[in-house]
Amino acid sequence: MKSFLWLLVGVALGFAVAHKVNETPKGREFFSTLDKKARDFGEAVSDGYRQREAEIRSAIDGD
Repeated sequence: MKSFLWLLVGVALGFAVAHKVNETPKGREFFSTLDKKARDFGEAVSDGYRQREAEIRSAIDGD
């Protein structure tokens, strides 16, 4: 239970610091870049998943 409390405290502090950093121009630029990279990564994972799923379906239907 104590570890969970520390986790919550860490998350809350992280949000507070991120909010303060986001108030600066360089902070907004940083988070904008981070957001773009995260979206690109998510799209790449999603594309790879769909491609692999199509390959597996093709292999199953080909039997």
